[in-house]
Amino acid sequence: MSAVDKSGFFERVYDVAAQIPEGRVTSYGAIAKYLGAAKSARMVGWAMSASKHRDDVPAHRVVNRNGILTGKSHFGGSNAMQQLLEAEGVAVKELKILNFESIFWDPMIELDA
Repeated sequence: MSAVDKSGFFERVYDVAAQIPEGRVTSYGAIAKYLGAAKSARMVGWAMSASKHRDDVPAHRVVNRNGILTGKSHFGGSNAMQQLLEAEGVAVKELKILNFESIFWDPMIELDA
């Protein structure tokens, strides 16, 4: 994927992530699938990492498929990701979302595909 293609993909990822409501989370794979690139969960992770200077991208609401806060490095290795989620009412224990299934936001369902 060229730099131009990657940039366009990242912007599409950010558009989806920006729509995740407070107190809800989604996965890298769910965003990739919604964008028609089901095998590009890692690329969604790269996009989240690259968004650290963007206030319009709630990267803390994007976790791995098991509800684990794998994006912690985006937040400088601190507990900021967990703190942001907890401030929205999301229960987290040992870097894992406790009620993951009940707060999971699936863009394939929530957004018009």
